[in-house]
Amino acid sequence: MPDAFLPAGLSPATALLLIAASFLTSAFTAAFGIGGGTIMLGALAGTVPPAVIIAVHGLVQVGSNIGRTVVQRAHTLWPLVARFTAGSVVGVGFGALFVVALPERALLGLLGIFLLAMTWVPKPRIPGLATSGLVIGGGICTFVTMFVGATGPFVQALLLPMRLEKRQLIATHAACTTIQHLLKVFAFGALGFAFGDWLPLVVAMILAGFAGTLLGTTLLDRLPERWFQATVKALLTVIGLDLLRRAAGW
Repeated sequence: MPDAFLPAGLSPATALLLIAASFLTSAFTAAFGIGGGTIMLGALAGTVPPAVIIAVHGLVQVGSNIGRTVVQRAHTLWPLVARFTAGSVVGVGFGALFVVALPERALLGLLGIFLLAMTWVPKPRIPGLATSGLVIGGGICTFVTMFVGATGPFVQALLLPMRLEKRQLIATHAACTTIQHLLKVFAFGALGFAFGDWLPLVVAMILAGFAGTLLGTTLLDRLPERWFQATVKALLTVIGLDLLRRAAGW
């Protein structure tokens, strides 16, 4: 991309790298539901100023998740999305109040424990898990995303115990994370973050991400259900252990 369209200090080569990363991570997320947002966060962490990582990541993820939601909308369970959204509105409000107040390492440790527990600890059939459980979970996840950015795995962990068919799981997850990141972008805008300098690059990343979504959706249709569930659990486990590693300062 020409320098005139880039934020100050960001080279064209770095911009192209981020655009390519958006394509690949969107394809990965469309196929497996998680992982892409976390990888994208890592790519941004190594290339843009720390103060803008979470806000820019949120804007990119809005575009990526809207694309997935549109492509996979026929399989979305909208009542679940509505309950998640109700909690998310409360969560983003509290997150905006405390976005600079929580110790990062303590939060990372709690997230790692939560993610591993949601993935591996046997869960009883709890009445209301798909109603009040999603409202509470939506609030917690959206509060957390104000601090760590990529909480797609936690949304996935909330939905996984409901034993949805793989297309329902991926599509519902896409819609929930779209709402989550959209609320986060509004919150950072209200806090004074200037998105204007980043818009040309973000638009290019979103377009590349949509192309990746189309590729990933094709791969999803070809994945056997049992293999899909095993892969999702493995990804959640790796991410949970990595959160504990970062919390320990390793």
